[in-house]
Amino acid sequence: MSKKIFRSIIAVAMVVLVSCLFIASSFLYDYFNKSQVTQLKEELSLVATNVDKVGTEYFDNFDSSVFRFTLVSADGSVLYDSQAKAKDMENHLEREEIAEALENGNGSSARYSSTLTERTFYEATRLQNGSVLRISVSQVTVGALILGMLPAIVAIILISAVVALVLSYKMAKDIVKPLNELDLENPAENETYEELTPILTKLNKQHKQITRQVQELWQKSDEFEQITASMNEGLVLLDKKGMVLSINAAAKKLFSVDETAVGRDFLTLDRSIDMSRAIEKALNGKRAEFREERNGSEYQFVINRTESDGKTVGIVILCFDVTETAFAERNRKEFTANVSHELKTPLQSIIGSAELLENGLVKPEDTKRFLGNIKNEATRLVSLINDIIRLSQLDEDSEPATESVDLYDVANEVIEVLTVSAAKKQVELHLNGESCVMKGIRRYLYEIIYNLCDNAIRYNKDGGKVAIDLKKAGDNIILSVSDTGIGIPDEHQSRIFERFYRVDKSHSKETGGTGLGLSIVKHAVAYHGGKVTLSSKVGKGTTITIEF
Repeated sequence: MSKKIFRSIIAVAMVVLVSCLFIASSFLYDYFNKSQVTQLKEELSLVATNVDKVGTEYFDNFDSSVFRFTLVSADGSVLYDSQAKAKDMENHLEREEIAEALENGNGSSARYSSTLTERTFYEATRLQNGSVLRISVSQVTVGALILGMLPAIVAIILISAVVALVLSYKMAKDIVKPLNELDLENPAENETYEELTPILTKLNKQHKQITRQVQELWQKSDEFEQITASMNEGLVLLDKKGMVLSINAAAKKLFSVDETAVGRDFLTLDRSIDMSRAIEKALNGKRAEFREERNGSEYQFVINRTESDGKTVGIVILCFDVTETAFAERNRKEFTANVSHELKTPLQSIIGSAELLENGLVKPEDTKRFLGNIKNEATRLVSLINDIIRLSQLDEDSEPATESVDLYDVANEVIEVLTVSAAKKQVELHLNGESCVMKGIRRYLYEIIYNLCDNAIRYNKDGGKVAIDLKKAGDNIILSVSDTGIGIPDEHQSRIFERFYRVDKSHSKETGGTGLGLSIVKHAVAYHGGKVTLSSKVGKGTTITIEF
């Protein structure tokens, strides 16, 4: 702004200076011309009076270096000229000033030279004898005068320009200084030019409005940041060009980025082909959704476009961790398949034995064996159904009433129940430890110890041992069941708590059981907030430890 004011002042000063020079020159030139004409008339009158008195002899000793005198007869011939020979001069009858003097007694005119650099003024008067006396003087024109004065004019302009530059710079600086010192944060408190008051008043109103709007935006932005930061789901906002506008903590962790991700092209953060296709699909107005494994977990990505006035303004990417859901779905499918298989096997055996008995294809001496098979398979089927019911109860959200349970008493009760099955395999059962009382559900705690001991007996060696140890460790209770059985290979240890999982499926019928025992143990322990650990060596035995 100061430069514009500076240039404007310089331009105005130069225009005014040049205009003044030309106007002054014009007025002076006109004044000089009028003075010259007046002087011509006075000089002409004086000489005409003398010529009338003396006659032409007056010019004999006449000398004039300033003015030119010419005496013209009534017929136009030149009788005398102070600067040229009369006989060599042409007839002057048609000259304007001569014709006017012959007619009116006085005449005047002015003529330019062929080069237009001089202008000659003529004054003529008629003498008493009828002849005409003319006086003339030449002077330079305005253009020639200015051309002659050009060095002086240029010098004046240069000096004036320097002075104008200095003054203009100072004036521009002084004018702009109050504007530069305006406090725009507090427009109403400024003391400056009166003309700026309406603008400052509007600025003050706008400043208050903008401040209020900024505070509201910051508040909303802060609320948005807090909400998105606490989300377990990943959230990414993109503009219509795919640049990251916002990314919450969960999404940063998922895509392994930090705060520098904001403002970058999202495709530089994630080069997944499925993601690129999903974003392109969303930009075309269609909802996109796909699943992908990331960082050892399974995620579901939902991509939608955001609109304003029917136009796409951005993209919203939501990332859901569906690892547990996917695992549950797979477990459900596997469980359904396993249940169908486990139920179908005993049922087919029962139906086959029944059909043989019904059709009389069984020898009388074998009837008892077939009936025993039907009974055993039916018992196995009932046991399987009971285990499934127990698992269903553990999966439900309903909470049975808790009570104080002494695990030592529960373990004694389990040993009494399993004494017969242990004796069949010549397995010794031992209970070591002390009374350990805890809050829990007695039925679930019984299932834990029963299933652990039952498995320890089933997969033990003839003449083996099963030991139940109970002890307190500060506020915790440690329960461990050890056996001297066949052990579990390392590659199977991470899966034995899965439903229906068996290490050796070919011998499942020989060992009996439903394949749900350890799964029931896992759920019941989790229900009580406990932790299960396994230690096993093939051929040496297994120890399962539970910490409540």
